[in-house]
Amino acid sequence: MTEISIDPTLGPVLARTGDERAVLESFLDFHRSVVLRKVRGLSDADAARRLVPSATTLAGLLRHLALVERNWFPCLLAPGPGDVYLTSEEDAVTSFVLAPDDTVEHLAAGYEQACARSREVAARFDLDHVVPHPQLGEVSLRWILVHMIEETARHAGQADILRELTDGRTGTL
Repeated sequence: MTEISIDPTLGPVLARTGDERAVLESFLDFHRSVVLRKVRGLSDADAARRLVPSATTLAGLLRHLALVERNWFPCLLAPGPGDVYLTSEEDAVTSFVLAPDDTVEHLAAGYEQACARSREVAARFDLDHVVPHPQLGEVSLRWILVHMIEETARHAGQADILRELTDGRTGTL
């Protein structure tokens, strides 16, 4: 039998025989890391440059995904004082808009912090834990994880295209 060599950075491959939670979390973490890799090494100007008609930029994707992480995990599962779950389309669109002082380093650190907080909050609940959602009724942590895999993977694909348009770099790793 031929031995298979697996790149250890591919969490979903390593979790291929794990339980449901390990598989879900590894896929989400993998797509989070892809987004971060797509902005690493870019200048602030390149990351903020608009290459498509929409407001989507590599820097804007980091800003948007940090908001999405905060919205779906802490705000929904364990809201603190003043936390408000954002529901409007306007909130989603404006989350891509950069502030004058936004840098790749600052945005990446904010996204990493939001992801770490999301992991911390999610770890406190079982996959079957259900919370009220202002638009959907109720959602389980399992559903939130699957939704966040979809959301993050979709934006990782956009980041891949934007990075290729920026400097020609392609690939997941």
